[in-house]
Amino acid sequence: MKVLVADVLGMCFGVRDALKRMDAIDKPNEVTIHGELVHNEAVLTDLRDRGFHINGENARHQIPRTPLVLITAHGVSKTERRRLEKAGKQLLDTTCPLVTRAHDAARQLEADGYHVLVIGKHGHVEVRGIVEDLKSFDVIQGPDEVRRYPYLKLGIMCQTTATAANVDSIRAEVAAQNPRADIRFIDTVCHPTKEHQNSLASLLDRVDAMVVVGGRNSNNTRELVARCSDRGVPALHVRNAADLDPAWFDGYELVGLTAGTSTLESTIEDVHQALLALPASNLASGSC
Repeated sequence: MKVLVADVLGMCFGVRDALKRMDAIDKPNEVTIHGELVHNEAVLTDLRDRGFHINGENARHQIPRTPLVLITAHGVSKTERRRLEKAGKQLLDTTCPLVTRAHDAARQLEADGYHVLVIGKHGHVEVRGIVEDLKSFDVIQGPDEVRRYPYLKLGIMCQTTATAANVDSIRAEVAAQNPRADIRFIDTVCHPTKEHQNSLASLLDRVDAMVVVGGRNSNNTRELVARCSDRGVPALHVRNAADLDPAWFDGYELVGLTAGTSTLESTIEDVHQALLALPASNLASGSC
């Protein structure tokens, strides 16, 4: 079995910057991470071991007990920032600048009189942060959710990890069902997400199957898996090398490897080496 590695995979600059900021904190026990810093189980375990407190994604309504509260790379709304500051908390901000850009785009659309259509996953932390500052909005996960809206102006923007294909199909459906509306679109899908998706696309016609490495809660990782499925390429989503099942690879001669934007380089390398060590492997590898 031969393994082809995607040209672009793994950690994006937003995640790298957030982790670098964590390394500079002298007293982790005085800091509560407001949600999951990144959707990566190995990173979260390491942060807990270092003494950081973590409010789970579903416990963000609770006011942390520590004096310092760290805003994650996924960001929060201005409404949530005010709530935390009113409670006397000092905020440490690791919000990815591309997520901040998405927040700004949504607020600007609403300020300009548009009903905001947010293309993204229902309940995702980034999406929740965006819509908490809006009064007139809908979240659309797929084209089947689009309807005729009772507004003359519709503004469309995206969760930063949305796929280009889904965005295009939703935009087309919005236009089809709202032919008289003034529709404005701001592309807020982040560049690293696009690079990961494009690099994967260049592999899919060349491999028998794909291995996608990333956290179970990572939206961009799941989108990479979905892209494989859409193209009819079997995909195995693993968190680490321990999740690999040798039997799954029976009959495959050429396997591709990619990873989501929250995945550590060390985890990717462990998976790569484990793939090469499988009994059916000829220990050959390449890159796309």
